[in-house]
Amino acid sequence: MIPSSPPTRRYRRCSRRSPHAGECSWLVPFEYSPTTSEVNPTCGAREWTRSPGRIAVMTSTLTDVLAGAVGALGCELEGLDTHGSTRRLGLPDARRFIVVLVDGLGHHNLASRSGHAPFLRRRMADRPDPITTVSPSTTAAAVTGLGTALPPGQTAMAGYSLRDPSTGEPFNLISWNTDLRAEDWQRRDTIGERLERVGRELAVVQPAKFLGTGLTNAAWRGGLPIVGESLADRVDAAIAALERTDSVYLYWGELDHVGHGRGWQSEAWTGELEMLDAELSRLARLAPPDTLIIVTADHGMIDVEERIDVAHVAQLSEGVDLIAGEERAAQIYTRDPEGLAARWRDHLGDRARVMTKAEWISSGLLGDVTDQTASAIGDVVAFANGRLGIGDSRFMSAGALSITGLHGSLTEEEMLVPCLIEVTS
Repeated sequence: MIPSSPPTRRYRRCSRRSPHAGECSWLVPFEYSPTTSEVNPTCGAREWTRSPGRIAVMTSTLTDVLAGAVGALGCELEGLDTHGSTRRLGLPDARRFIVVLVDGLGHHNLASRSGHAPFLRRRMADRPDPITTVSPSTTAAAVTGLGTALPPGQTAMAGYSLRDPSTGEPFNLISWNTDLRAEDWQRRDTIGERLERVGRELAVVQPAKFLGTGLTNAAWRGGLPIVGESLADRVDAAIAALERTDSVYLYWGELDHVGHGRGWQSEAWTGELEMLDAELSRLARLAPPDTLIIVTADHGMIDVEERIDVAHVAQLSEGVDLIAGEERAAQIYTRDPEGLAARWRDHLGDRARVMTKAEWISSGLLGDVTDQTASAIGDVVAFANGRLGIGDSRFMSAGALSITGLHGSLTEEEMLVPCLIEVTS
C-alpha cells in the first residue's frame, strides 16, 4: 500500500496513459518496498511485492476483455477501440468467442489452488500475467465495466451500494432495490447495444433470476438473454448459442457465493473450483474449431480477520450521515468530508487508505468521472488494507457484517484477475 503522507519518500506521476482516463494521476514512489500492494485500475500500475522497488505495469484491464474479443472477430464498433483492446490483451484472431466471467476468481486465489484446476492451470502457464479489474473491485462495477468497456466513473456503477438521490437511502446495485430505472442511472451504451446497431448479436447466458434486473439492464441491455441455471446448463446453452451468433458471454457466480459464506480458503471453495474447472474443460471440448474462449473474473477475494463497526467507535461515527459501498471500500456520506477524513486517517492509520471525494476523483481510480457519478459516490471513501473489514451496524445487516470473504479494495488479492485464453482446433 502507499502511505497517505510518507514523511521522506519522493513520488512521481505514473507515466502510463489509460484508454479511458487519459493521463494517469496515480502517484507511484521512486523506491518502495511494500508489504502489501495496491493496483491502479485505470492504467494497471501497481506495487509488486515480489520485487521490492520495481513498479510493474500491466497493459490491459477488465474493460478491455469483451471489447477485445469483439475486435478478435475483426469487428469495429463506433466509439470503442476494439482492436486496441485486442492488441493490449494479445488476443489471436478467431471466428467466434465465448467470454466466461467467474465471479470471485481472483488471480491470487486461483494461483493458490491451481493444483485443483488442471484446465485453468495449463492456461495460466501460457498466460501467467493477470489483468486488473476496476475500482471499487466489486461485481456491479466490474460486470458493467466488462459489458460497456468503460470504468465506473463513466457508468455511475461505482460500488456495491450507493445513496439513492431520490430518497437519500442506500440502494444496492446488485439487487437494485430502488425505483430508479437502470437506463437512467447507467446511461452509456453497452457493447450489446453497439453490436445490435451493426446487425450482430451478443448472447448473454445467465440464470433466470437475472432477467430484467437493474444490473442486467445496466451491463447487458441489447444482448440476447439465454437462461441456464446450473453451470452445465450454461455450458450447453453457450455452445447452442454459437449456432445463432459468434459472440457469447457466460456468467458463473457460485464461486463468489461460497467464498463470501465460507471463505475462499475453505474446502467448499476448492470443491467449487474443481467443478468449475471440469465444466470449462468440457466447454473447450464442445466448442467448434476456431472459437476463442476467454476466462476472466470481476474481482478476487480476501478472508476477513478483523472488523471495525463504525457505530461503536466515536471517532469514526462522528459526522456520518450514511455509509454505503462495502466493508473493503466504505463510502461515507457526510457534511464535513475534510474533518471526517482527518478523523478516520488518525484512527485507522495504515489499516486503510482514506480519501475525500475530490481526492478519489483526482486519483484516477474511477477513470474520467461524470457529474452524475460525482454526485452519487460517497463524500469520503476508505479502502481497507490487510484483512480488515469496515462496516456500520446502523446501515448494514448482521448477515452482511458476518460474511467471511470480502473484496472491493485496492490490494493485489482483490484487484488482479486472470485473463486465460483457449482457441479451439
